[in-house]
Amino acid sequence: MARWSPDARGRLERAALELFVEQGYAATTVPEITARAGLTTRTFFRHFADKREVFFAGDEISAFAGRLLADAPADLDPVALLEGGLRQTAAARFDGRREEVRRRRDVILAEPALRERDAQKRDDLVRVIRPALVARGVEELEAALLAELTVLVLHVALEAWLAEPVERPMGEVVAECFTRLRGVLTAGDVPQV
Repeated sequence: MARWSPDARGRLERAALELFVEQGYAATTVPEITARAGLTTRTFFRHFADKREVFFAGDEISAFAGRLLADAPADLDPVALLEGGLRQTAAARFDGRREEVRRRRDVILAEPALRERDAQKRDDLVRVIRPALVARGVEELEAALLAELTVLVLHVALEAWLAEPVERPMGEVVAECFTRLRGVLTAGDVPQV
C-alpha cells in the first residue's frame, strides 16, 4: 500500500459508513474498514481513536459555535444570534448531504454506544454555548435555557429535515422550529414561577 494517500480520513469515513450500513456497527472491525478504504490499520488510528470516533471525532460544530458567539456584535439579540448560528451550521454541515446524514443517523440510532456518544456531543455543545452567552452579558439561568433549547432545536430540526419527502435547505427547517418554539412559549398565559 502507498505510504501516503490523499483524503485518507474521508476514505476511512466513507468505508466505515458503508460497512456499518451493510453489516451493522458492532459487526464491523477496524481491519475491515481499512481494507475497504485501501489503507492500513495504522492509518486508521492516526485519524481516529476507535471506530466510534468515525462519527464523533473533532469538535467542529462546538468550535464554530464558540467563534460565532465570540465574534458576533455585542448588541445582537441572543435568540437571533443562536438561530442565525444554527442556520449557518445547517448550511455548512448538512445541506447537500441528506442521504449521507440519514445513513449516519440510522447507524447512530441503532447502536446504544453511539447514542450515548451523540448525547455527550450535545452536552459538549451546551457547555460551549452557555458560558459564551454569559460572557455576552446574558443572565446565567437564561443562558442555560437558551443553550439547552438551541441544541434541542438543532436536533429536532435535523430529524424533521431527514423525515421530509423532498430535500430543502435545513436552515429553513431550523427557522420553522424557532418560529414554532416562540409560538409555544408565547401562547396563552405562562404561569409565573
